[in-house]
Amino acid sequence: MSGLVEMGKRAKVATLALSQAKTKQKNEALLALAERLVANTAVILAANEKDLAAAADNGVKDAMLDRLRLTAERVVDMAEGVKQVATLADPIGEVTHMWKNEADLTIGKQRVPLGVIGIIYESRPNVTVDAAVLCFKTGNATILRGGSEAFHSNIALVKIIRESLAASDFPADAVQILEDTSRETAQALMKLNAYLDVLIPRGSARLIQAVLENATVPVIETGTGNCHVYIDKEAQQEMATKIIVNAKASRPSVCNAAETLLIHEAVASAFLPSIIAKLREENVEIRGDEQVAAVVPDVIAATESDWETEFADYILAIKVVPSDDAAIAHINQYGTKHSEAIVTDNYFTSQKFLQQVDAAAVYVNASTRFTDGFEFGFGAEIGISTQKLHARGPMGLNELTSTKYIIYGEGQIRE
Repeated sequence: MSGLVEMGKRAKVATLALSQAKTKQKNEALLALAERLVANTAVILAANEKDLAAAADNGVKDAMLDRLRLTAERVVDMAEGVKQVATLADPIGEVTHMWKNEADLTIGKQRVPLGVIGIIYESRPNVTVDAAVLCFKTGNATILRGGSEAFHSNIALVKIIRESLAASDFPADAVQILEDTSRETAQALMKLNAYLDVLIPRGSARLIQAVLENATVPVIETGTGNCHVYIDKEAQQEMATKIIVNAKASRPSVCNAAETLLIHEAVASAFLPSIIAKLREENVEIRGDEQVAAVVPDVIAATESDWETEFADYILAIKVVPSDDAAIAHINQYGTKHSEAIVTDNYFTSQKFLQQVDAAAVYVNASTRFTDGFEFGFGAEIGISTQKLHARGPMGLNELTSTKYIIYGEGQIRE
């Protein structure tokens, strides 16, 4: 597609200017963008209202509408994220270590931008800003392809970003967005090897799988979140209740929300009635195994598919387990290597859980909802990687860099 190729060419040109920019210039541009976002709140919300109306007409569930919705407070939060990125150390140009070899060459390893980053994502318009500013700070140009459900919001945000970059004497083409949200254009982006250096999908399991199967551009896989909370036999009931209610009900549509509660059989009878009552106060539907039903008879019977599902909704599966080993085995079988939590007062049990659970983020006595670039102090995130190569967990500035070796000599030749 000629339009996409032209975008790729412009992005490549923009990377040259970005690679030469000083940290102070980039930070000033980011602070100016934060101000412009807040100043354009009314414009952003008007565009978002069009997307919300279309989504409601299409029967989108409330939990997913929340994922799409922007408010004045959320615009302020986006702007705060931009400001925080401006305060973070710039990794570009950093030499991580240097040494001398036998030929007396001085060899260093330096952080450099990845280049042009393509990002395919769904629903959440805040991703537009997060992705743009993280790529910009690390000297990367980006081509965004958002979902049709957030079309108006994304277009409005990118227009503001491009205008702000131009006003700060940076190339507007450092951030571009595909206005064609068709599957064909997305697949063309996945094969834009001549211009894209890496592709990052962020969204549903179906989207991520489609990118993995079709892309010829290198991909950083961001995972879906079939996350678990395990309540150990030595957990505090009040703490356990607060954590699971927050992990499930505070924002069920996001990838760090809990989907399954595992609870040790020694405390199931004592804990489950009040935990389920609290969850139901938040309109959470409970699907439990036979042991859960023996304690709270009116739960829906859980099926095998429930253990495998990221509901992204007010639904929670609950299973009673006989031991820590059983809980860990269940998580490693059904989890998506995103975020997992244990609630326990036993230090040794917590250490066993930390060491044996295979996930990007593993918590002791805290909600899975903290797996987020802003919460981790990254200002924003490009996504949460569940793979093990290059990056894992919330991806901030460092994860958007590569390295090159820089070598200083004094006329040496290899004999």
